Amino acid sequence: MSNFSNRVTALLGIKYPIIQGGMIWASGWRLAAAVSNAGGLGVIGGGSMQPDLLREHIIKCKQATDKPFAVNLPLLYSGIDKQMEVLIQEEVPIIITSAGNPSTWTPLLKSKSRIVLHVVSSAKFAKKAEAAGCDAVIAEGFEAGGHNGREETTTLVLIPAVVKAVQLPVIAAGGIATGRQLFAVLSLGAEGVQMGTRFVASEEASSHPDFKKMVISAAEGDTQLSMKKLTPVRLLKNKFYHDVHAAEERGATSEELTTLLGKGRARKGMFDGDLNEGELEIGQVSALLDTILPASTIIENVWSEFQKACAKPFRNSAD
Repeated sequence: MSNFSNRVTALLGIKYPIIQGGMIWASGWRLAAAVSNAGGLGVIGGGSMQPDLLREHIIKCKQATDKPFAVNLPLLYSGIDKQMEVLIQEEVPIIITSAGNPSTWTPLLKSKSRIVLHVVSSAKFAKKAEAAGCDAVIAEGFEAGGHNGREETTTLVLIPAVVKAVQLPVIAAGGIATGRQLFAVLSLGAEGVQMGTRFVASEEASSHPDFKKMVISAAEGDTQLSMKKLTPVRLLKNKFYHDVHAAEERGATSEELTTLLGKGRARKGMFDGDLNEGELEIGQVSALLDTILPASTIIENVWSEFQKACAKPFRNSAD
């Protein structure tokens, strides 16, 4: 397995089929470079960055690694045209788009010879990404942190459905943090994984240390999908979550929820470390994590466990 290769590793020019999620307030150039240097695909989370800051992170990432890296841009944010201009000017080789229509930007990016991956939550949207000209899709299940699909389809169901629907390489995301989980989704037809929550709990992540500690302290049931009237997002349960939940229970309108959300709530929680009033976006797999590790160690551990699973995939009573 030392010479593992498939369509995802060939497309992205990486050693391992492991992509780091582009999480806002967590995925700066340090994390992206560390993941790329370790053989995965590092990703700068551009959603929270103004154009000048995004350019700075891209330049620093280029200085810190000579390996491929990507930038993730959620298409739901305003000012996306200026961010895209930076990506084109700085010749970012791989671009991951999410939370929007892939046909809006993919033709332009492909005309500039960029590799384009799009995040989807259903087979229907995977087909749209394929029709738009994307090179691969990242199929993200209900377990994932941050913005999520309204369908609430779990990764175990979503991956085979998307694999059946498109000819493109499929990258699995949502609830993945271990080598055995990598083995599982490859068994379902995926050709790689994207891991977000596992890399939030890394030394190089730019998220606040107190947020990282809360992530690795999370137990089963400590996250919940919220704010479906706006854009569904999976949150750690804290005071802000409970305020949102109470508002939803009494039938709050989308306007009321928008007012409650306010401005800068995600930064307040994940970057500034306000664990009470901040929006703490994280996935269900946080319940499996108990350590904050260097990104390189995370990749080493995942790959080692994956190789062991390949050699002896099933447990039996003699183990």
